[in-house]
Amino acid sequence: MRAAPAIAVALLIAACSSLPAPPPAPPPGGAAIAQAATALIGTPYQFGGADAAGFDCSGLARYVHERAGVAIPRTAAEQQRAAHPVPLKQLQPGDLVFFRIRKRGIDHVVLERGEAMLAQESDTAEPNSVLQVVQPGYELNGRLLRPARVIVSKGRG
Repeated sequence: MRAAPAIAVALLIAACSSLPAPPPAPPPGGAAIAQAATALIGTPYQFGGADAAGFDCSGLARYVHERAGVAIPRTAAEQQRAAHPVPLKQLQPGDLVFFRIRKRGIDHVVLERGEAMLAQESDTAEPNSVLQVVQPGYELNGRLLRPARVIVSKGRG
């Protein structure tokens, strides 16, 4: 009978030393998120915008996630904190890629569409800029790149 506690402790220790968890599965609405964003190509940039009249980068991400029934935070920094990192090569439609443009923190986000990403330029964009498709390898001034997958509860926040 003394072997049972020893076995239980050994199993507990083995469970704590397991390999890192794989990236979370793509959200079930990932394709719907990417399709909703694709339908908005050409929408004008609007600082603080979060509807079809005009978007900033994080407003676009929130708008299309909400259309798929997934509530996410409003700003790029808050979205990055709510997301789970994934390797760049494992991005799926609907995933987000975060950038640091200025000196501190995450302040830009683009949406993975599948074969390319969709970008709504930051507030430093040219006047009259619009939502556009950017090719794989999109880089913004060589700044920090953090691909991530949003895993949050269904429903509006």
